[in-house]
Amino acid sequence: MSAPTDQDGLRARKKQRTRAALIDAGLDLFAGSGYESTTVDEIAAAADVSPRTFFRYFASKEDLALAKGAEFDVLVVDALAGRPAAEPPLAALRGAVLEMLHAAADGDGVHRYLLTQHLITKNPALLAGNLRRSAEVEEQLTAEIARRQDLDPAADLRPRVLVGVVFAGLRIGLEAMCADPRRDAERMLELVREAVDLATAGIPERFSGGPGSW
Repeated sequence: MSAPTDQDGLRARKKQRTRAALIDAGLDLFAGSGYESTTVDEIAAAADVSPRTFFRYFASKEDLALAKGAEFDVLVVDALAGRPAAEPPLAALRGAVLEMLHAAADGDGVHRYLLTQHLITKNPALLAGNLRRSAEVEEQLTAEIARRQDLDPAADLRPRVLVGVVFAGLRIGLEAMCADPRRDAERMLELVREAVDLATAGIPERFSGGPGSW
């Protein structure tokens, strides 16, 4: 296999910029004209690309609208996989979620998140798609927690329950952020940290005993 060249890196960066431009154009148009009223042709024109190019990056408007959430999913799964092997499950998952939020909040990430969240809550199709996406990432995180603890997630509910409780706290913290007058990353992290800690207050750092108890 040939080694990557500077030209390969240039192409990859160009693709990244085109994808980001399409997401930015789409979110701006959704905010200004409404999700239903915005067409793929309009998004492509705003990003200065052809509709054909749009479909190289996204299967549909819905795919674009949920793209930021999908990026966050990759971040949190990668963050959990990169946590120290000896770290207890709750600390590892909590740390992965906060690490993902730190990365997601770079630049205007908070503004983009709030805009995306507003679109999702106002549009039933996007809400359904977002729920499917959340279920998929929770499955991946459950499998990773089970792997780290050498457990069978089909026989032991603790990894699934832990992920579900942490993600409930994450959702509540982000919903609180949407209603908060402050719009900075530190406030988002503060609210999510508080909600996750409240949600997991009864869960010990380490699993102990059999599958039926913490």
